[in-house]
Amino acid sequence: MVGVGMFMDILDTVEPLLQDANSRALFDLQKCKLLGKFIKTRRSPAWPTIPTHNLPPKDLADTLVGIYLRTFEACTRVFHIPTFKRDYEALWAARAPPDMAFVIQLKLVLAIAAPMYDDEFSLRASAIHWIYEAQTYISEPDFKARLSLPHLQTIILHFMAREVVGVEGGLIWISVGGLIRTAVYMGLHRDPVNLPMRSNFVCEMRRRLWNTILELALTTCMAAGAPPLLSLDDFDTSPPGNLDDEDLASPDPIAKPLNQPSQMSIALALRSMFPVRLAISEMLNGIGRHATYEETIRLETELRRQYKGISKTMQAFDGDSASLPNKFQTQALDFQFRRSLLALHTAFFVPALTQERYAFSRRVVVDTATQIWAAARPRSGLVLSHLRDSVSDDYVRLAKNGHGTLRQIALSAVLLLAGELKAQIKEDDSLGPVVLRRDFLDILDDAIEWQWETIEAGEVNTKGFLFLKLVKAQISGFMEGLSRDQFAPRYVRAAEEAEERCLAFLESQVGLEQEDLRADLQGINEMSVNSFPDFMDFDFSMNYPMAFDLDMTDPKAWLGGID
Repeated sequence: MVGVGMFMDILDTVEPLLQDANSRALFDLQKCKLLGKFIKTRRSPAWPTIPTHNLPPKDLADTLVGIYLRTFEACTRVFHIPTFKRDYEALWAARAPPDMAFVIQLKLVLAIAAPMYDDEFSLRASAIHWIYEAQTYISEPDFKARLSLPHLQTIILHFMAREVVGVEGGLIWISVGGLIRTAVYMGLHRDPVNLPMRSNFVCEMRRRLWNTILELALTTCMAAGAPPLLSLDDFDTSPPGNLDDEDLASPDPIAKPLNQPSQMSIALALRSMFPVRLAISEMLNGIGRHATYEETIRLETELRRQYKGISKTMQAFDGDSASLPNKFQTQALDFQFRRSLLALHTAFFVPALTQERYAFSRRVVVDTATQIWAAARPRSGLVLSHLRDSVSDDYVRLAKNGHGTLRQIALSAVLLLAGELKAQIKEDDSLGPVVLRRDFLDILDDAIEWQWETIEAGEVNTKGFLFLKLVKAQISGFMEGLSRDQFAPRYVRAAEEAEERCLAFLESQVGLEQEDLRADLQGINEMSVNSFPDFMDFDFSMNYPMAFDLDMTDPKAWLGGID
């Protein structure tokens, strides 16, 4: 990842320093890792986790269902909402045990909404339990009986829940391949007009689910930095109609013009950008492809053209319409646009620091990264106070509490902005004072606090917090004009302060009531630093410029989860 790569000099410097027996940072890091694993194990239920009909209180479930419907469901359509609401209310009124298939779907809906319920992610353990129940249910070897639209809905919800809650979310791209093949086997890749006659309702639901599967395939391959393994020639299913869910009750619904809002507006906007976003992924992640600058500019021009048309259409929507997209939905759409834009130009960010030819990419990366961070963290000072109401609380909580792409890209944006700040300092050769972007310095400080808040909300990986502290120490040293030898003690002090704070917090969460855990922690104190794996033995060289996911499956991707 380019953002991390710009700070490889920190890693090269810190590694030998922290191998010094006088430094506590390495010991504390190992303790944090042990405590993190213990916490994750304590959160995880037994396997297999047998599905039950147990649900949270209805008022809590009502709140979580409302969050899901106003956020994820509008962007990646899974349900026919009136049918879902009918079944949901019937579940609470029924005297007999409800259908387990629907209970599992409902629990996954609750899990997806859980990170957005409050600032502390207080429902994390419950969300993990619901996902484990769903995994057990899905794993039952009754394959043919599961070739149905409801089963596809369950699989899609399961993938979304795993990503946002952080249950092996980095492996979803692998599993999505099976989902695509299941959908193709069921004929969803063919438009219903080419298949035996079905009701308009079923035809639209098939189009909606295929549309969502396409979006999952694209976004997960971007997160994994992997080829999409899907092309426009692999399907002929038309986009869903611009219809509200109530319209599907009609025997022959008539789709609205695209300049009129509906419950499909966001999903259709994403679909309209799908071909160019797919082309971006193919260029950056495809085998044997080389991202030329000319092709980059061509794709960027097309992406901007598409997005500008979408924005213009949505800005003209009738403000009184009940189907008007809400703040979360428009922010999610904007994020997908900026994510693709950032991916296109990040590959040229470092060359742009020395080659004028790529100066445009440098400006695009800086502007786009700033916008991504401002949306995820509106209180950072980048957003005027009277405009902060335009940012969704759901979106902000998802960025902080969720383990999905939004949080990963937000952190990547900070690292790119820190890289720009470092470049500005090193480029200055004037006799006068160095003039820096104060907002970038504020972003870095705010990102450190943001990383700490993720730990307070239950994140057990402390390495991201540590790395940002080291980045801040380096940039502060450059600003103060430190000599090369003066950086070493500053790095050690920053590392020790970061890990000491993290260790104290994790110990308070665990309570150290386990005898074996206390013994293991004491054992770390008695170990030689030479018995630890190299602290900075991490490979940051990524072949995929698109691969912003800090939770990569490679165990060397140390900013990701500790598994």
